[in-house]
Amino acid sequence: MIRNVLSIILATICLAGCTMTPNYKRPDPPIPTEWPTSPAYKGAVGEVGPAAAEIGWREFYVDEKLQKVITLALDNNRDLRIAVLNIEKARALYRIQRGELLPAVNASGSLTRQRTPVVISQTGEDYTSNLYNVNMGVSSWELDFFGRLRSLSDKALEQYLSTEQAGHSAQISLVAEVANAYLTLAADRENLKLAQSTLEAQQATYELTQRRYEVGATSELDLRQTQTRLDAARVDIARYVRQVALDENALNLLAGSPVPRELLSNELNAVTAPKDVSPSLPSEVLLRRPDILQAEHSLKAANANIGAARAAFFPRITLTGNIGTTSDELSALFKAGAASWTFSPQVTMPIFDTRVWAALSEVKVEREIALAQYEKAIQTAFREVADALAQRGTLGDQMAAQESLVKASSDAYRLSDARYTSGIDSYLGALDAQRSLYAAQQGFIIIRLSRLSNLVTLYKVMGGGWAVEEAKELSKE
Repeated sequence: MIRNVLSIILATICLAGCTMTPNYKRPDPPIPTEWPTSPAYKGAVGEVGPAAAEIGWREFYVDEKLQKVITLALDNNRDLRIAVLNIEKARALYRIQRGELLPAVNASGSLTRQRTPVVISQTGEDYTSNLYNVNMGVSSWELDFFGRLRSLSDKALEQYLSTEQAGHSAQISLVAEVANAYLTLAADRENLKLAQSTLEAQQATYELTQRRYEVGATSELDLRQTQTRLDAARVDIARYVRQVALDENALNLLAGSPVPRELLSNELNAVTAPKDVSPSLPSEVLLRRPDILQAEHSLKAANANIGAARAAFFPRITLTGNIGTTSDELSALFKAGAASWTFSPQVTMPIFDTRVWAALSEVKVEREIALAQYEKAIQTAFREVADALAQRGTLGDQMAAQESLVKASSDAYRLSDARYTSGIDSYLGALDAQRSLYAAQQGFIIIRLSRLSNLVTLYKVMGGGWAVEEAKELSKE
């Protein structure tokens, strides 16, 4: 008997590799084979170098302070922690589903003590009887002849792999968000520093104008115009003080704990710029992004689910059996003649059940939805990279022009202020020149921030921020 059961188990395991799942073929990417080549992308696509996905974030973000802040976020960020726990949950669910392929063997022991009254006793007297049982067996084990369980196991595996890629995407997004928040804080601190220096200059100009007004050397209009720039500088200081506090709060939230003050930078020039990356062909770059791999695993899971739905049209065979010993005395439980066994195979064949047809139609639609989501993920990724490349292709020229504007505005303000101080012109010319210089300096900070953020974004949208070393570190946790 035991030999027959083992033979059935081995045969089932050998047949379990056969499923009714359709053969999977990766769909062709619904994107162009080359990046856009309009004037906005001038110089954006350089020589082909290592893929961003192969460059670890420590290699890309070379600033030591920023590296420490990113490490702090990877250790403490709650969203990333949830993503890692979701991976562990999906892995456990896969193991549960995979366990359905093998029989669950259980052992049990029982004692039944029963009193038989006189009215039904065969001896004419009441008596008490004992019945001892020890059993080991299998309960409702499905023989996976048609691959239903194997298909469900494959589906669970793909869902686990999809969740794992979602965790990778969470890390990539977190690293980029931390870097951008760090750079934004540095830029706003520099703006605050600029506003404070402007206030000091305006305060000195206002005091000079006030003295000249008191002796009748200038008009009240010049005095009030000077005061407007002084008050405007105070407004900007209050605004940037508030913005710096908000930036610090945002960075602390991403880091999962307060960032030490010594790791923060007071200006963008103090932050070492990240390395530049060069994109290769779109299909080579995008198909390695974790979010696209996540969508593809979801597509594979939907494909495997079709195999399970097809197998539902065929008979389902389950086995229930156990072996053990039974005796009315505990001392005789394991003696010869006390052995017992049961074997109960069951076959369930769907004859008329419209639900199985509806279920097959439903999983086929699910696969089409997953396919559309996969293609949409590729198209979205292509657009994100193209946008980043367009920015990179124009930010260089914009930065050079803005730098020239700052120099020209500075010279114009110096000359206008000298003419006002000498009494040649009214303060109106110096006021316009100072306002233009301040706006140009603010614009220069914004463009420098945009250029650094563009490097961060380009690295992110090409799948950078997750590499082999990060995978090894995560697997150890």
